[in-house]
Amino acid sequence: MTAETRPPRRSQGRPSAAVIRRRRLLVGVIIALVLAIVATVVVVALRALADPPAEPGAAKPPSTSTPTPTPTPLSPSEALLATTDDPAACAVSFAGEGIALDPQLQTQGVLYTDLPLPLRDGFVFAGWYATEADAAALAVPARINGAELTACTDQQITLHAGWVTPEQNVETNTQVPILMYHQFTTNPEGEDHWLRGNYAYIGDFEAHMSYIASEGFYLPTWPELNAFVDGTLYLPPRSLIITDDDADQTWLDLAVPVVTKYQLLTTSFVITNVRQDPSPSPYVIQRSHTQNMHEAGDNGRGRMVNWSAEEIAADLEESAAVLGGVKEVVAYPYGHHNDTTKAGVAAAGFMFGRTIDWGYVSIGSDKYALPVIRVNYGTTLEDLIPDIG
Repeated sequence: MTAETRPPRRSQGRPSAAVIRRRRLLVGVIIALVLAIVATVVVVALRALADPPAEPGAAKPPSTSTPTPTPTPLSPSEALLATTDDPAACAVSFAGEGIALDPQLQTQGVLYTDLPLPLRDGFVFAGWYATEADAAALAVPARINGAELTACTDQQITLHAGWVTPEQNVETNTQVPILMYHQFTTNPEGEDHWLRGNYAYIGDFEAHMSYIASEGFYLPTWPELNAFVDGTLYLPPRSLIITDDDADQTWLDLAVPVVTKYQLLTTSFVITNVRQDPSPSPYVIQRSHTQNMHEAGDNGRGRMVNWSAEEIAADLEESAAVLGGVKEVVAYPYGHHNDTTKAGVAAAGFMFGRTIDWGYVSIGSDKYALPVIRVNYGTTLEDLIPDIG
């Protein structure tokens, strides 16, 4: 074969362009895999350094994530306080055998109002007390009612129920005097006009109030007296109610400072077409002496025994409206009353009618003919003590 007819020789050792591209692609894939493996190994190594493996049997470490806390449920008292932004609010809870009552909002520095008077089969309620031990002992100084200003710690307080048997309640035979004062004088010799007997010497009044305060008498509210008369509330033997008729200027100027000084709950019977002012003291509650019946009729007797039951009820409704809607008790002008009077008072929704007849309130007393212990000029402390114990 001649040189001219020999086929051309391929260049030895030089790959084609296609082979080079395939080799480069393969090398790139290998490098990427190596880098991924190296990165994985580095991450695993770093985690191992940060969290060394636990020894056999060791507890699994807790998760480092922070769980969402579960809110603590509010107590009934706390839930009640959450409904008001009044800094003087006090949530009063009730405890004791047979007690299942919701807490109640009261206002610190103000007399307790509308404290419940619970019922329990086979027992007579004996009041609310500061501690469970006080309730068991029926400790009068620790008994809390509407004669006390509300006071609590961290806006909360718990009152504990006391109980007695019906037999104990009857055997105690409590007799409650309602003291009735009228006007007051600074003259030890008294006044010299026809109302002389109405004007108690303020020195005697101060002695009366000091004695009542120092001897620890219990001062029931009118709702408590109502339950007592019904036989569903026990009152201690030395219980009494202090009242004043007419709310005249001598009462306001002379007597109110005394009852405030001794912190004694007192009822002021107000003629509401004459006085519409608010109470002059935290310890004075104002109740009805009628709106317009402190007048004599044609026969010289009061309108309470001259008007119809419907007219009496209408007058008392008007009087109660002036006093904020309170319908606990009315003091009969001049003490005059009859069956028509009682019907009118009952129709108006009042608990009691108070007379000027001498006597004591006991279980089963006529609620529309409450008697009183009238205090006149010259009634000294020595005179009063036998009447109140």
